[in-house]
Formats: sequence, C-alpha cells, structure tokens
Amino acid sequence: MIHNKNLFSLISIIACMVSFSAIAQDARMRTYCNPLNVDYTYMIYNSDMDISYRSGADPAVVEFRGEYYMFVTRSMGYWHSTDLQNWNFIEPEKWYPQGSNAPAAHNYKDSVLYVMGDPSGSMSVLYTDNPKRGDWKGVPAILHDLQDPALFIDDDGSAYVYWGSSNLYPIRGQRLNKDHRFIRYSDVDSLFNKDMEMHGWERFGANNSDTIPGYIEGPWMTKHNNKYYLQYAAPGTEFNVYADGVYVADHPLGPFEYAPNNPVSFKPGGFMNGAGHGSTVKGPQNRYWHFASMALSANVNWERRLCMFPLYFDNDGLMWSDSYFGDYPRYTPSEPGKAGEFTGWMLLSYKKPVTVSSSVGDHTAEKLTDEQVKTYWLAKDNGNSQWATIDLQKPGMVHAVQINYFDHESGLYGRIPGLRHRYVVEGSLDGRNWKVLIDKSNSFRDNPNDYVELPQPERIRYLRYRNREVPTPHLAISDIRVFGVGEGKRPVPVTGFRVNRENDRRDALISWNAQKDAQGYNIRWGIAPDKLYSSWLVYDDHQLILKALTTDQEYYFTIEAFNENGISIPLRTSHVK
Repeated sequence: MIHNKNLFSLISIIACMVSFSAIAQDARMRTYCNPLNVDYTYMIYNSDMDISYRSGADPAVVEFRGEYYMFVTRSMGYWHSTDLQNWNFIEPEKWYPQGSNAPAAHNYKDSVLYVMGDPSGSMSVLYTDNPKRGDWKGVPAILHDLQDPALFIDDDGSAYVYWGSSNLYPIRGQRLNKDHRFIRYSDVDSLFNKDMEMHGWERFGANNSDTIPGYIEGPWMTKHNNKYYLQYAAPGTEFNVYADGVYVADHPLGPFEYAPNNPVSFKPGGFMNGAGHGSTVKGPQNRYWHFASMALSANVNWERRLCMFPLYFDNDGLMWSDSYFGDYPRYTPSEPGKAGEFTGWMLLSYKKPVTVSSSVGDHTAEKLTDEQVKTYWLAKDNGNSQWATIDLQKPGMVHAVQINYFDHESGLYGRIPGLRHRYVVEGSLDGRNWKVLIDKSNSFRDNPNDYVELPQPERIRYLRYRNREVPTPHLAISDIRVFGVGEGKRPVPVTGFRVNRENDRRDALISWNAQKDAQGYNIRWGIAPDKLYSSWLVYDDHQLILKALTTDQEYYFTIEAFNENGISIPLRTSHVK
C-alpha cells in the first residue's frame, strides 16, 4: 500500500514533470534569426593592444552520426548540435592551443571525423571517432604551406586538399593518399583565381568600391548529383559584400567552370552584413544549409559573427543560398514543411522612439533601434537598475525579440566559464500595465545575440528591457529588434524603378521613387526571371549602386517595398542586357 503522504508526493512529482515537459515543449522555438546566437569566444590575438572582443568566423559545419559539429576560427574548441539550431560548446581533451584557424572538417563514412587548420599553415590531419570527448590524434605527417584548408574524401576513398587565402595566388588543390598518412599524392593544381575585371563582386572594399586586389580564400567542396561544387570566398572578411561563389566540375580537381549566378551566398544590406567563407552541410529533412561569416568589425576588422541560410540546387544544377530578409526570423532546419522559409515577421522597432534609464556619451537611446550593428546604447553601469523602453507607436502582434549585446571595453579574453546574460522583457499596450514576455532572470546561458520566439504572439505597443546581469563591465546593446506583424497596410508597389547598367558592366545604378508608406526596399536580381537568387535590403534611400555583376552576364531585376505591416507586390522583372 502507498501511504497518502507518499501518494501525494508522487502525484506532485508527476505533475511537476508534466508541467516541465509542457513548458519545455512550448519553449521550443520554431524559428531562428541571424546572427546566430552562440557563445562566441573572446579572441586573444589582439590582447597585446588591450582590445577585447568576441568573434566567430569561417565555420566548418559537418554532420557526424546524425549530429552536427561546428568548427570556428580560433575558438579554443568547437560546438555540437542535434538540430543545427541549438549549439553547445565542447572543450576537447586535445586541441589547438588557440583553436583551429579557418578550419577544415570532413566526415568519412561516419567512422572518423577529420579536421585541419593549424594557425601556422603547417599541419597534420587530426582525427577522432568521438568528437564529443575530443580525443584528437594527429596523422604522423605534416602538410606545409596551407592556409584556409578544405579536406574532401570522395565516395571511392580518394582524398583531396584545397587551400588559398591571398590577394595574389589562386585556389589550389592536390590529391592526398588517405591510406598512407595523407601525404601528398600528386602535383599541386592551380584551380582558379579571382577575376575582378569580369566579376564585380570579387572587388575589394565596402560595396566592392576599392581598386586594390581583393582576396580569394576559404574553399569548401560539396558533391551533389555527381557534380563537384568548389565554393570560395571574396573579396575580404571585413566588408558587407564578403560572399561565397562557386565553380563546378565533373572531377574533384577540375577543370572548373564559373557559375553564372555567382555569388551564391551574398548578404550586403540590412542589420548584419556578409555571407562569406562558409561551409555547406546536409541537415535535418535531407536539406542543405550554408553557414558563413558576417562582419561586425567595430572593435577590430576581425570581429565577426556566424550566419546560416538554406541552400538549394535548382533544376539546372545551379547552387544558391536564400539570404532574402537574411537577418529576419526564418523557420528552423527541423520545422516540417517550412524549414528555411522567411516567416513574414517584420521589424516593428525600426527607428522607433526609445527611453532609457541612463546613457553615456554619444551612445544614446536611439542607437537601440537604428539597425546599425556598429552603434550601441551604453548604460552608466551594468546593474539591475538599467532599463530601456521602446515605443512601437502603434499596437502590433509581437512574435520574437532579438537582443544584440555589444562588447564595450569588456576586458575579457579566451574561453571564460560562467558567463551569462540575465534580463526580463515586458510588454504593454498603455505603458502602465505590463506583462512579462521573456524571463531570463535566472538564466545560466551566455547569449550575446539572444533571439527569443515568444510561446504565443502578444499584442503590445510598448516593449521594455530590464537588465539583471551581463558578464561584461558595461551594459552595452547595439540593437533590440522586435519582430511581428503590424496592424496597418502594407506598402503599395514601387514606382519609377530603373536599372541603368554602366559602361563598366560590373556596375548598375538602380533607382526608384521614394514612398512614404515604406520602411525599406528589397532589390532582387538573377540570371533569369525564375532565378532571382540575389537580394539587397535598403533602408532610407531610393537608389543603389550595385557593383557585383559579371560583365558577360545578362540579368533580371525586380523591387518590392516593405514596412512593419508586410511586403508590397513585387514589380514585373526588368531584363537588363
């Protein structure tokens, strides 16, 4: 017999378990938002100048035994996930002292995981069959003069290494002998180089505007339908136009043919820019995803974040990634029937008025809603008396919030245990009566780019952030981004759209009539009316100088306006020869 007291205790335990399970289920997010919210490592290679900043770049993401591992430049370890959405850091038993640099990773038939990327450029191939423990061993052979390596083992067991990071030298490739310590098996092949006279997007500088030679780097090989897609990055990691292109071949060492829709991963406009030096992995539901680097570049040029876009192969075998509204919420890789799709949730907070508890210098309240990642609000201290309130000016249905913390004189270096962000977000219709929307006051997670999807959308006008704890000496936030759907009208279609291709056929001047009902515009283009794979999001302007075109390629263009209520009907495509 069970005594009443014990029975009551048992029932209570079961009730708690059910309650916890329900909460956990409700809390599962169906969406994500770039930049990815991982606990980025504080870099140490600028510590001699007392410059403290987080960074994550050059992601090599691979599947291994049904789970995923992400290797990131100089991170002193790597990350593990079961769904490509939630990532947990692994401190391996054996690893590079600072972490791998521009790493390579390859899963060989689920038996061994291989990694390369010694910062010196001289490296062995590391291997393990237990990456969760990280008992890495080195193949007893050294490969010299490799920067930004990529390792690929074909279905027949033949192994190849690709490398390159230079504004002069090409992407190179070489066969390795997998069964004999991965020693070099053939001569070095120069596979391809940048061609800035032909490919506008390979030109150096912000908006591809500089004349000095750009970089070509970061190769990654994907085999799909017996074709070999060798991806590469250009023109420089610190720029908004950092992107990935691809060459395609019938053999791992070519000859390679330039893809006419390049770049295949491109995110030059919006809050976070850049989509280069990435990797392509097949994720849940047998879908491809492309991971890449985004430029923050505020404290130093090499301050970066990570992004993830769905990637596809069209009926003509063209590889392309979908970066349309690329830093707005999208459905997660595990979401049935919708994985990778844009949610349609718009930005409710753009340039909306903000009041704050305190501010320092020119790091004022309006920086929280300006959609500029390099500007930030700075409070007078990091205590729990600091707050910020955004007036959305009109009620709307809020679905998600993203809080992007900024490293202002953080003074932190390396991997530091116990970092955590604690806060509460409240919502209100009248500014007097408040409801808790997000409660992370007891969180133990380090969330530098925290994105939270609400369990249920909430109709509010005011949103308030209350600080509880940050791991840095200062409370600094670049933007609090509020996503949802407004209750007004979406914009009317754009008028006066013109695309004038310049004498320099790499360039086009795109203009249109400004609209009072528009928050911004999306210019979309591609090599056919049904292949508008590239896009550029523009705020507060009615023209764009696009310098990313290929000289011998014809293009099709369209434009749409958007605001917090939705997106206009796009214009019929314009053919530009």
